[in-house]
Amino acid sequence: MLDLIETFAQRSGLPEQSILIAGLGLGVLMVILGIGALAGERSPAADRIAAIRTERHVSRANRGLLHVQASDPAGIWKAVLPTNLKERADLTRKLARAGLTGPHTLLRFTMVRIALGLVLPAALAGLVILSRQPGVALPFGLSDRLAGLSNLRLFQLVVILVAVGYWAPAKWLNDRAGARQRQIEEAFPNALDLMQVSVEAGLGFDAAMTRVGNELIGISPAIAFEFLTVQRQVQAGRPRDQAMHDMALRSGVDTVRSFANVVSQSMQFGTSMSEALRAYAKEMREVRELRAQEAANKLPVKMSGVLATLMLPALIGLTVGPVVIRYIRFFGS
Repeated sequence: MLDLIETFAQRSGLPEQSILIAGLGLGVLMVILGIGALAGERSPAADRIAAIRTERHVSRANRGLLHVQASDPAGIWKAVLPTNLKERADLTRKLARAGLTGPHTLLRFTMVRIALGLVLPAALAGLVILSRQPGVALPFGLSDRLAGLSNLRLFQLVVILVAVGYWAPAKWLNDRAGARQRQIEEAFPNALDLMQVSVEAGLGFDAAMTRVGNELIGISPAIAFEFLTVQRQVQAGRPRDQAMHDMALRSGVDTVRSFANVVSQSMQFGTSMSEALRAYAKEMREVRELRAQEAANKLPVKMSGVLATLMLPALIGLTVGPVVIRYIRFFGS
């Protein structure tokens, strides 16, 4: 073996030590690849065990839909999360109305608010320190602007940045929740019509809601999420009326709340679901038409204010202007 290495070294012109190190590294690499290949071979028993673990994970996730996690914060989280149960419940409900659900959504949102409230002032402090260093020139003329700020002005800017960083996520959350509620309110009558058609075609209520939810994923993802969440909760063992009530609370839309009440009453008293959906769909169309008429009737009032603000000064100028000019010319001469 040594003779072969010496011969190869003489022919290639490489040192014998380099050839030995390269051979040793190649051998170690082959051993690692062999161990990885053996470890990567899965037996049917291992596959079955992995499938069972996946089913248990899905089962635990489904059971997590049955109860709202409202435990009190412990440890360091007491200084981060609201300690009042009502405040945490309201914030969690607002996050759900914005489409942000999950066991750690409240914690993540609170951490983002705190991080922004600290990062923005820290960035300002870093820029101020850099601007006061000799030989450091910040772009856009920031060095001169920051170097000329007084301590009082810097304190005011820090307070403003802390307020903006902490309250901007809350403003974004309110806007997103409002936009999602408008989307649900505008698209819910069409979803109700599709459900009515599905029930009249012979599907059960659960199958109809699942079918409509799957059909509306691309058109109205908010309604699709709410419908499919209700069906997941029902499949996990939660009573249907509670699941519908939670959907009404998550959406925060009066139309969805009325729909949940209609479904609960229909199932409680044993009335026909198809007739209940038909009557409610007709009522929804009438409500939508009344809202359109209300918006159209408000338009002249809104336009009158704009016209009075913009056109009235022009009309006064056209009417009084010539008289004023005539008097100026008459008395000026």
